[in-house]
Amino acid sequence: QVQLVESGGGLVQAGGSLRLSCAAPGRTFSSSNMGWFRQPPGKEREFVAGITWSGGYTYYSDSVKGRFTISRDNVKNTVYLQMNSLKPEDTAVYYCAAPARAFFSGSDYTHTTNYDYWGQGTQVTVSS
Repeated sequence: QVQLVESGGGLVQAGGSLRLSCAAPGRTFSSSNMGWFRQPPGKEREFVAGITWSGGYTYYSDSVKGRFTISRDNVKNTVYLQMNSLKPEDTAVYYCAAPARAFFSGSDYTHTTNYDYWGQGTQVTVSS
């Protein structure tokens, strides 16, 4: 099984920035599509961003487009989510995820059921 570990969450003021990291210690997912999801309190898990294995294509939900940036460093075997201009509605537990099989379309990134491996999540709280 693939172990994913998120880090970088915390408490920030509205308008601030935060960078989340997702790593797979002792393993590699350099050839894998990757996604970030979040689950606000009392709500279902929702898609945030996705990235191809090479990092050449990225995908974002409308709610974060222009504010968040997903990237990856395959040498470090790490995926990042840079979050800028944070809003209180961004408050959620953020998860990184990887599928067992490669995606071939952008829409594949947006569904939780397409992913096989998940981290335990990292809390992001944005105060107003």
